[in-house]
Amino acid sequence: MLNSTDVFVIGGGPAGLAAAIAARQQRFRVTVADGAEPPIDKPCGEGLMPDGRASIEKLGIQIPLAQARPFYGIRFLSSNLSAEALFREHSFGLAVRRTTLHKALIERADQVGVKLLWRTAVNGISSEEVLMATGSVRARWIIGADGANSRVRRWAGLNAARRPNLRYAFRRHYNVAPWTDRMEVYWGRRCQGYATAINGEQVCVALASHDRNIRLEDGLRELPELNARLRDAATVSSERGALTGNRTFKRIWRGNVALIGDASGTVDAITGEGLCLAFRQAVVLAECLRAGDLSRYEREHRQLSLRPLLMARLLLMLDGRPRLQQRTLHVFRKRPEIFRRMLELHTGDSSTLHLALDGLTLGWRVLTA
Repeated sequence: MLNSTDVFVIGGGPAGLAAAIAARQQRFRVTVADGAEPPIDKPCGEGLMPDGRASIEKLGIQIPLAQARPFYGIRFLSSNLSAEALFREHSFGLAVRRTTLHKALIERADQVGVKLLWRTAVNGISSEEVLMATGSVRARWIIGADGANSRVRRWAGLNAARRPNLRYAFRRHYNVAPWTDRMEVYWGRRCQGYATAINGEQVCVALASHDRNIRLEDGLRELPELNARLRDAATVSSERGALTGNRTFKRIWRGNVALIGDASGTVDAITGEGLCLAFRQAVVLAECLRAGDLSRYEREHRQLSLRPLLMARLLLMLDGRPRLQQRTLHVFRKRPEIFRRMLELHTGDSSTLHLALDGLTLGWRVLTA
């Protein structure tokens, strides 16, 4: 029976495993506990942006291209109008099944010496211990990586949050040959659809909407271009749903407890940045544990979240505004450098100053289009 550890991570999803790997890289003894049986799946668009791919490589994880599919830019589509931007030269994103990514994280965690306790529920925490049905484990640091409905957050008294703006998201896989090497975002009147090829035979399709009654099939009827692509395609996974949206908490640490991933706040799936954000948080958190300074982690956590939150708010301005969507896409087609620089900001290759300048230009162009 394990009696003590330096770092105890509660939650064995991608954020928890990334935190565990990063902590091991700082030479801590690390334990992860999760009540689930791996690999753990979760509804998401399954695309890692270029900065997300770079983040997992820092953790020593390489996803073989035989198990994934690269994509080289973003394409927006709305009512037969489209605009696209490419990533920088030699840069690409990676579409990979969530279960494949989770297996790779487990293999890396095992390789670096993380102790993994699967099918092990955590019942509570104290200032010095993690409490389980099988007994308690003393821990110097406790990391809550147990998702958006985090019990660790509640146990640590960190639930105070700003009012979230949530949407309803669904995901399914289709057996259809990929038609593009871009990640596509389809804009509709009540929803957005996302299509990303994950291999040479399957495409991951996700949908997000503020309408709690809309489901994936309903949304596809509002996205005729995407619906036509999927006509007669067999489904190879069941529809899975989750809430998505921008959600921030007033604090993400107290005493020796820190939160990471969705437990520490979320960014709307429209950015595709959720996993990348968690991986970057993991590296910073491990450094702050080594320095014994969780207040620094909170500061850097907020800085890391700033760009994705800004991009999410900017993109969500188009939600439910078909005329604005059309005007924006017209501008992107006429001034492709604006779209390209926005994409560079999205992937961390540009500054918020450029976004401010391009935002002013975009706003003026939209008003005068």
